[in-house]
Amino acid sequence: MGRHGDAWKVRVSEAAEDGKANDAVVQLLANVLQLPERRVEIVSGRASRDKVVLLIGIDEDRAALALAKAV
Repeated sequence: MGRHGDAWKVRVSEAAEDGKANDAVVQLLANVLQLPERRVEIVSGRASRDKVVLLIGIDEDRAALALAKAV
């Protein structure tokens, strides 16, 4: 996990089949950001390496701080 320009780059070990990698990304972000999984939603890029994720209940600054601490 780390910064990649204006975005964050995360890596999961699950295969990109049957939504397993997407689920792993959601779980990882929920754990790091201390959010319920239902508040982390992939809104774009479910079939792509590049994704747009909606985080509900946390502002951008708090999310960036939590992600930076997890690196």
